[in-house]
Amino acid sequence: MADVKPASTTRGTRRTPPPEKAVLSTAYLEEVASWGGANSGVSYVYRPSTVESLHEVLIMARRSGRTVGLRGGGNSYGDAAMNSENIVVDLRRMNRILDWNPRTGVVRLEPGVTLAQLWQYVLEDGWWPPIATGTSFTTMGGSAAMNVHGKNAYKAGPIGDHILDFDLMLASGEAITCSREENSDVFFAAIGGFGMLGIFTSLTMQMKRIYSGLLDVHSESRGDLAAMFSYFQEYTADSDYIVGWIDSIARGDHTGRGDVHRANYLPEGADPNPAQTLRLDNQHLGPNLFGLVPRSIIWLFMRPMMSDLGLRFVNEGKYLAGGLSGKKRYRQPHVQFHFLLDYVPEFKKAYGPGGLIQYQPFIPKENAYDAFSEILELCRQRGLPNYLTVLKRHRPDDFLMSYAVDGYSMAMDFRVTADNRQRLVWLTRELDEIVLRAGGRFYFAKDSTLRPETAKAYLGADRIARFNELKHRCDPDGLLETDLWRRVFGR
Repeated sequence: MADVKPASTTRGTRRTPPPEKAVLSTAYLEEVASWGGANSGVSYVYRPSTVESLHEVLIMARRSGRTVGLRGGGNSYGDAAMNSENIVVDLRRMNRILDWNPRTGVVRLEPGVTLAQLWQYVLEDGWWPPIATGTSFTTMGGSAAMNVHGKNAYKAGPIGDHILDFDLMLASGEAITCSREENSDVFFAAIGGFGMLGIFTSLTMQMKRIYSGLLDVHSESRGDLAAMFSYFQEYTADSDYIVGWIDSIARGDHTGRGDVHRANYLPEGADPNPAQTLRLDNQHLGPNLFGLVPRSIIWLFMRPMMSDLGLRFVNEGKYLAGGLSGKKRYRQPHVQFHFLLDYVPEFKKAYGPGGLIQYQPFIPKENAYDAFSEILELCRQRGLPNYLTVLKRHRPDDFLMSYAVDGYSMAMDFRVTADNRQRLVWLTRELDEIVLRAGGRFYFAKDSTLRPETAKAYLGADRIARFNELKHRCDPDGLLETDLWRRVFGR
């Protein structure tokens, strides 16, 4: 028979209390918002500058019982870089170029290096980043975590296709190196894994060799969505970049009309003076538009146009201007072609205090025309036109949480107001159904509204299970979280 302690002894036993959670200083509390400004929360924000100080933040997070979300340039439209009421690690101070080989174009860098830093560092040696987003203020760590793409996605794929290896700090503080040969399962899941498996502390990337600071650009207007698709089908194979703007307001026979821009690198010898065109001072966007109006205040002049009536006026003018100029061919610096969002700093402020959300579905090529036609019509029926609509071509990739398809994407910016916020949520539910029926996918870097059942429907239960297995292996205690992770995948 087992020994039984007397009752008096049991009552008198002192139990060791659980350790008290560390209290974080309120000096680190900040409001953290999505890039679009439609979502915000309060977090403890830390900005480490070294691997050692980054590890200290993880230790402190465990002691405080808080989770850790990662943030780079903060350019995700939704809540991918937010971690409300918990810790956010801003990695922009870890921004050193660690190694550069101008002969091979291989660069090793820290996660906080921005695209602007990168192109400025490699350009005069005759190289260019293989993937350029619409703004140069994205960080390489954030770009890898979201596996971003550019206007050449159909040819170059996402940024992950150009990452050779990376060092990843796990939630425990352990560092591992990942490549296509070493820890390959983590390699293909952490790229595009929105910061849930670990923290990139360095990345090795392959740059693109160029022979001029200029691109050969063609632009043309197209009268409807079918003509837009026809242009893409005709010219994509022979273009290094291609992107379309769609007039979301146009109706009837003009539905889906817009402008298309395509560009090619200049071959070796085509630029009579590449040393000049590759100079940094021939690439920067100037501080003033037309040499007169400071770019920093242009959004103020855009604000009155941010209404349904104003949108109709602006789109009509833009389309007519493109049509009157006809087919155009010209040479343009890389920076001016790629970084359209940087032309008007803080242009998102023009949308007003409610900000904006972006909805960007990716649809297989055989279903894209019908799906996008239905989406544009539904937005009009619901009285919720999108204020900026961009068409791109894509190819599949091998990453676990991939959004890419052999098809097209259509990015749509919606202005958010107090009156339309709930209607926008309902609209995205209807749009989700169109996308899923068409075999489409979604992009976490842009998402604000995706639900768990929708993510499961397009990713598949097996893919999510594999990611969760890696999450448990790399972060068994669930230290790494964001608002997006909790919203779409739960704790």
